[in-house]
Amino acid sequence: MSDLTLPGAGEASGSTGKPPAASFAQLPSVDRLLGEPELAALAQAQGQALLKRAINDELAAQREAIRAGRPCAERPALVAAIGQRIAALAAPSLRPVINLTGTVIHTNLGRALLADEAIEAVAAAMRGYAALEYDLASGGRGDRDGLVEDLLRELTGAESATVVNNNAAAVVLALAALAAKKEVLVSRGELIEIGGAFRMPDIMKTAGCRLVEVGTTNRTHARDYEGAITPRTALIVKAHTSNYAVEGFTASVDDAALARIAHAHGLPYMVDLGSGALVDLSRWGLPKEPLPQESLAAGADVVTFSGDKLLGGPQAGIVVGTRAAIAKIRKHPLKRALRLSKMTLAALEATLRIYRADHRLEERLPVLALLTRSMSDIRAAAERVLPPLQRFAGEGFAARIEPCASQIGSGALPVDRLPSFALHVSSRGRRGGRALEQLAGRLRALPVPVLGRIHDDALWLDCRTLLAADEEKLSEQLSAPKC
Repeated sequence: MSDLTLPGAGEASGSTGKPPAASFAQLPSVDRLLGEPELAALAQAQGQALLKRAINDELAAQREAIRAGRPCAERPALVAAIGQRIAALAAPSLRPVINLTGTVIHTNLGRALLADEAIEAVAAAMRGYAALEYDLASGGRGDRDGLVEDLLRELTGAESATVVNNNAAAVVLALAALAAKKEVLVSRGELIEIGGAFRMPDIMKTAGCRLVEVGTTNRTHARDYEGAITPRTALIVKAHTSNYAVEGFTASVDDAALARIAHAHGLPYMVDLGSGALVDLSRWGLPKEPLPQESLAAGADVVTFSGDKLLGGPQAGIVVGTRAAIAKIRKHPLKRALRLSKMTLAALEATLRIYRADHRLEERLPVLALLTRSMSDIRAAAERVLPPLQRFAGEGFAARIEPCASQIGSGALPVDRLPSFALHVSSRGRRGGRALEQLAGRLRALPVPVLGRIHDDALWLDCRTLLAADEEKLSEQLSAPKC
């Protein structure tokens, strides 16, 4: 109890290394704080258990402050601090952000934005029961793949289709089902690595296949595949190099030639497209991306692609192909482990229905809307945000509008860039780099964090990806009084 003894006359508080009892006594009890009107209202909104945790956490922080020789917080500050703690406890970890990076399909920010129809379909599926694996006609068990298979067959020309939770899973499943314990031929120039150091050789190993590299990094010919086929060969795979490009003295073998080689030796031919556009983007003046229907028409037995990239749907791995190949894939034990939930299937079906209608795609699909956004619209948005941004940044920075190049993102069309306009912020000071980092940190610390990129001694906020729904919120945040 010695730490509860008040210091003697003329003795400085804390000179013994122990805080005075009076300091601890100033802290209110938990019950007293629960009775505070402002906090009682929070208990009604968030629950008393969460409020008690916030109170206990703040009181513990106050005790630590007192032990360090700092004074106890006054009542208004203490109540405000508890309110901030309960707000932080109640806030979701998956926070919305304002994406001004210029990358439309940003892997770290959730990739494709869903269409309104897809969002409504997910909400409907979550609110009640749904016929996920129930055949309404017969009253027996159904197949969840059937919710989207007919749409995928119609859109791609495939004989059959199945879906899993992402394209990497689709590739692993297809390899395991078609070539486990056998050899798979892949060009050296297609030994891709996707995000998170996930490499094609590792995928092969996981699927239980033996990778056989053919050709060289920059040039692979039909004879390289022919010469590599042995009795142990089970599959030929072509991986679309969606996240990089090899230019110059290059050669590769197209789908039709590889399909002929594979089929002449009784082997299936598989194409991993990665991004997976379902329509020719050149319709809107965008660079063309390989389509699954083109690979299938050229003779591919299996084609895999993503649902949440250029397709503009939810995260999913889509597998289309021949009836025989898809049947083998569906029967593999991994298929059940990788199956989609009702929410994802609802979003995917709604997205595919938009494609089947082929009506106002650039308006109904947010990804396509952002990719085709006009330069005049982008600049107008930048002009509206420029004044509050300059005020937020302060006199130490100069903000102006500059042309820039946006990225499609997520490995789609890596060489091609889209013209855009950005808010360009530079530092007027000598230590510009540090100042820009601090400004970027202030933007990330806003209630709805704002994300840009630092490049060429400036902070760039690309307005191509500034959503109409976010523009007002952005201006409000930038104009809010500083605390």
